[in-house]
Amino acid sequence: MMCPLWRLLIFLGLLALPLAPHKQPWPGLAQAHRDNKSTLARIIAQGLIKHNAESRIQNIHFGDRLNASAQVAPGLVGWLISGRKHQQQQESSINITNIQLDCGGIQISFHKEWFSANISLEFDLELRPSFDNNIVKMCAHMSIVVEFWLEKDEFGRRDLVIGKCDAEPSSVHVAILTEAIPPKMNQFLYNLKENLQKVLPHMVESQVCPLIGEILGQLDVKLLKSLIEQEAAHEPTHHETSQPSACQAGESPS
Repeated sequence: MMCPLWRLLIFLGLLALPLAPHKQPWPGLAQAHRDNKSTLARIIAQGLIKHNAESRIQNIHFGDRLNASAQVAPGLVGWLISGRKHQQQQESSINITNIQLDCGGIQISFHKEWFSANISLEFDLELRPSFDNNIVKMCAHMSIVVEFWLEKDEFGRRDLVIGKCDAEPSSVHVAILTEAIPPKMNQFLYNLKENLQKVLPHMVESQVCPLIGEILGQLDVKLLKSLIEQEAAHEPTHHETSQPSACQAGESPS
């Protein structure tokens, strides 16, 4: 009785062997879907690099925009610039340096025929006050989110529509890195930090969002449709989470 049982087990084992290679394409398809997502992210990243997004951000000028902001306390920049009477002709400056555009971390989200791209960037700020010889170092972090989708026209053809592009409010952080701050500057720097958090997102959006619109406008609709079909077929459930950056973890002087 044992012999037929072993023969049956061996026979079933042999039947299972040809099935093994057929299981391989499924992980491959899942990987291809992830590759498609990263391909779309790479297209956006390469476009931002090609259009010198970092240089555009670095060339942002602050003085007029800070003073013109309705949220800025009256005379803030004027006080910053004048400081002392004998330095009235010397302007203070805020320069952007060390821009880190996280092209490798661009996240693409799908829902039916709707897409969302999340682009994280971080940079340093150097404040040179006219009333003080010390340079105050700060850093800023934010995530730009752009939405785009496929929409049918009156003839049933799909067109790419680009929606809102702005900084996610909860992602905007400005931190003061310099530790040796004179006590007389604490309140001023606190106000400046609050004002920068209000105006920086709009200033960065004005440089980055037009570039993203141009990049997305060149995408092939068939490619996007293919990505949507892949998403509908596999519906990945994992979500990547990023660790807080050094700037996000930074603290302002008390």
